[in-house]
Amino acid sequence: MVRIRVLVVDDHRIFAESLAAALAAEPDVDVLAAGSGPAALRCLERAAAEGRRFDVLLVDADLGGNVMGGRAAVPVQEGNADGLVDGISLVAGVRGAQPGVRTVVLAEKDDPRRAALALQAGASGWVAKDCSLSRLLTVIRGVLREETHLPPALLTGVLRELTAARKHRTESERLVESLTPREREVLRCMVAGLGRKAVAERLYLSPHTVRTHMQNVLGKLGVHSTLAAVALARRAGVGPVDLTGDVVERGGQLA
Repeated sequence: MVRIRVLVVDDHRIFAESLAAALAAEPDVDVLAAGSGPAALRCLERAAAEGRRFDVLLVDADLGGNVMGGRAAVPVQEGNADGLVDGISLVAGVRGAQPGVRTVVLAEKDDPRRAALALQAGASGWVAKDCSLSRLLTVIRGVLREETHLPPALLTGVLRELTAARKHRTESERLVESLTPREREVLRCMVAGLGRKAVAERLYLSPHTVRTHMQNVLGKLGVHSTLAAVALARRAGVGPVDLTGDVVERGGQLA
């Protein structure tokens, strides 16, 4: 029997443990729970190092209490001052670091805009937290077959949001073109989910210099958060920096 390895990521302990217990009762499901974005990343890294990669992440849309228009998204490798990582940023970070892992966002309520952002970040599904266990298992197995799952009531709204996003692509491309080569490289690192420290190490820069570059990127793109910058970059066709290669820029030259 092929077993499915699932990681539940939710900072509501009772919900996370209850869902994990319900899934664990399935004969073909192995499941663990993580109570925060950083904890989830540690689980993913440890599993990869041991050759036991997770297949599916179930991620709380409001992880860390994040609400669109509220707390700004943060680099997934570091978290914010409270050690928090919001749900959609975690989706983007996992997509960049472990593209083989499928992510499904669990939400308290339907929200076409946030669902569209989740899909753009790399999620394979958006499911209500109060859905039945059989429905959730259908989604888990479906995303492993490369399916995308959305509630029917959300479909029209999400398509409208994605269509509007395509219309903004030209403007997004113009804004990205305003960045310097170094700022574009920093942006690609942000798209890959790297935090300030990781970017500094990769580009042989000080964390202070990277912070300045990130602030310049946000200013030139006209956004106020990492998540918004990553979303704009993706609309403009900017992909993540290659985390598997050994080629790193040093002082403007290839090293």
